[in-house]
Amino acid sequence: MFDSILVPTDGSEHATRAAEHGAALARAFSGTLHVMAVIDTRTAGGPFSSGELDDETRDRMRADADAAVTAITDAVDAAGAIQTTIRTGNPVDEICAYRDDHDIDLIAMGTHGRTGVGRYLAGSVTESVVRQADVPVFTVRATEQSRETDSYDDILIPTDGSTSATAAVEPACEIAAQFDSRVHVLNVVNLGDVATGSEYTLPKDLIDTLESQGKKVTERIAAQARESGVDAVTQVVDGFPAADILDYAEENDVDLIAMGTAGRTGLNRFLMGSTTERVIRHADMPVLAVNARDQRGDKA
Repeated sequence: MFDSILVPTDGSEHATRAAEHGAALARAFSGTLHVMAVIDTRTAGGPFSSGELDDETRDRMRADADAAVTAITDAVDAAGAIQTTIRTGNPVDEICAYRDDHDIDLIAMGTHGRTGVGRYLAGSVTESVVRQADVPVFTVRATEQSRETDSYDDILIPTDGSTSATAAVEPACEIAAQFDSRVHVLNVVNLGDVATGSEYTLPKDLIDTLESQGKKVTERIAAQARESGVDAVTQVVDGFPAADILDYAEENDVDLIAMGTAGRTGLNRFLMGSTTERVIRHADMPVLAVNARDQRGDKA
């Protein structure tokens, strides 16, 4: 499923960790690893950018980009072909253009998570690629829990039953089949959507109905996973999606979270946009974000 995997790098520890995961997936799927750096000459403040560039600055930035790519190729064992490239321009545009030019199946990117946008792959660029990419984006922060790159024993698929959420099921099951993983399917009855205030108590019959719907949704996805030869368990909880997804992942030693996202057009259900981005920023384990725009009939 993942014949070509792209790893953009800014030379950070987070990008290197993403490359290690990308290489593990390339080995599992016998795919080609593509490593790229983008020299951002348009926006000051990025790792290879400084506004108006003189020749000396441009040469230094090129040297930094070369070093970032070399560090990745030296650090990973892809057990196959590795292609490298350095481009100049807007990082999001160049990453997406390379994806299109080379029929990339998966993008693996580092993200700096909670602390904001320190370098170009942190926060805004990663999230922009997640929104725009027509392929799954594997996001990684360099944490203790993301250190293991050769196995994903437990994979979590949160779902609200929407088409956008379901987009993550097939790629998650493909990875699970390759790594002999167990899939956890989680539905969060989103109290934030139905409660009107802190003193409002939901009727028990409404909660029961929502939980029943959640059980049907999770069992349907679990059945799909089992049909592909993957062990699967289900869980329905009441609460708030981002927090409960992260809590479940921590409590169950999840190695990878796979989520759908609506893409450019914003937030129409809890797994769209804001929740996926919160999970990407805060999860200590990798997050596979799958854009469901095409499945929903939207066009770029």
